[in-house]
Amino acid sequence: MGCFEGGGALSGEPSGRLSVVLLDRQRRRRVGAARLRRVLHGAAASLRVGGEVSLVLAGDRLLRRLNRDYRGKDRPTDVLSFEGGGGEAGLGDVVISVETAERNARAGGRTLGQELDVLALHGFLHVLGYDHEADDGTMDRLEKRLRKRLLGRA
Repeated sequence: MGCFEGGGALSGEPSGRLSVVLLDRQRRRRVGAARLRRVLHGAAASLRVGGEVSLVLAGDRLLRRLNRDYRGKDRPTDVLSFEGGGGEAGLGDVVISVETAERNARAGGRTLGQELDVLALHGFLHVLGYDHEADDGTMDRLEKRLRKRLLGRA
């Protein structure tokens, strides 16, 4: 999973509610927006964070461009996350390639909806400052617990 993030968990408004702004920039597949919002609201409640997060559903072309421009990798990826800093700036943005998610779902024996749930949760954790590439397994353990609690699987 490709991610662009910094370090340190952000909390936004610890006692506040999460607001999810969802932008569907792709038209190839129908996506369960309510389902994705439930996953993110559940994660935010479990982690006691609030604020605003943007979730963008796009295609490979946009993810390839963002991955190239921000990570120096000239290929599409499944999810990218951009921290917003909290407060008025929002928690950040999660951008998912529905095309790549669909390929990953088929390869992993999951539905597209299940794959999007996993990617939204993964991206959200990065927005909060978790970084599986630099921590001691903290993000992976947290993500596994949240997957089990919110998605019924690890």
